[in-house]
Amino acid sequence: MKRILALATASALALTLLVGCDKKGEGGTSSKSNSPSNNDTLVVYTARSESLNNAVIENFEADTGIHVDVVTGGTGEVLKRVKSESANPQGDICWAADESMLKDYAEYFEPYVSPEDEKMLDNYKNKSGVSAPAFCDPTVFIVNTDLAGDIEINGFEDLLNPALKGKIAAGDPVNSSSAFQCLIAGLYGMGHGDPMSEDAWKWAEGFIANLDGVSLSSSSQVYKGVAEGEYYVGLTWEDPAAAYVRDGVSVKVVFPEEGAIMSGQCVSIIKGAPHMDNAKKFVDYMLGEKCQSYVGKNLTVRPLRADAELNDSLTPWDNIVPLDSYDGEWVAANKASITEKYSEYLENFGG
Repeated sequence: MKRILALATASALALTLLVGCDKKGEGGTSSKSNSPSNNDTLVVYTARSESLNNAVIENFEADTGIHVDVVTGGTGEVLKRVKSESANPQGDICWAADESMLKDYAEYFEPYVSPEDEKMLDNYKNKSGVSAPAFCDPTVFIVNTDLAGDIEINGFEDLLNPALKGKIAAGDPVNSSSAFQCLIAGLYGMGHGDPMSEDAWKWAEGFIANLDGVSLSSSSQVYKGVAEGEYYVGLTWEDPAAAYVRDGVSVKVVFPEEGAIMSGQCVSIIKGAPHMDNAKKFVDYMLGEKCQSYVGKNLTVRPLRADAELNDSLTPWDNIVPLDSYDGEWVAANKASITEKYSEYLENFGG
């Protein structure tokens, strides 16, 4: 049966063993031995959600007979572990972050381009030769349709509407990755491609004023607050917003007309992986039509294969405007200065 290990935040990176993770909602267990042979084993380091881990990894186990040990943690924790173990790799797969964040870690990954790569959408092919974009969770608005009524909420400019003052849910971009990405999307969109322009920060000033200077402490408060009727609109990821649509809650997902950040979350093989052949099989499986369509049909995470099927709660690709000007590498390098400037604006509002 699949074992799930959790990364510790301490430098020792202690592991907590959780045995017997049920197959999603089915309470199923595997008949495989608790001590599989080396040829039937794979170790995956992942920063992805539990639902996505289960959908991909448990199906991979069932379809291939390969036993998977799953090590979970935040993106920074996973990447730190890969780097710290580089002289003696313990993991096989790193499933965390987009290409821009992974660029500085390329030396720790094995060169590999899956034969499935040619079936991925053009903007999501493996251009680095080491990291393959597999799924995407874009920046969106979640709108409570009962509360918003006739108020137009189609883009970032609409968030300056006085009718929305105190009715917008947004996280703290200093401490929340989703809130930071949503802020960046707004700065790029309203700055006409330049997130540090005067227009971009004029929008930020008006946005903060319409927030009444309040940033929520956790990303889950954003989409829950909108779904439960506390706010009219929230800035969040597509996954939790689309899940509410799927479950029949009176909300809708809005992709901002100025553009959304559509970066692909990548899977990489760790250089010197102990189970190299199985690692390559895993990448091939994740990018394959069966896995991609399973996720697209059953979850609210967006697959990146061109022929993958999508369920009705996911917005069709043709209805999405991507932020083509978005530069992930620049954003990663300048995150501190961006959040510092935002904090200054927030402080000025309070003053």
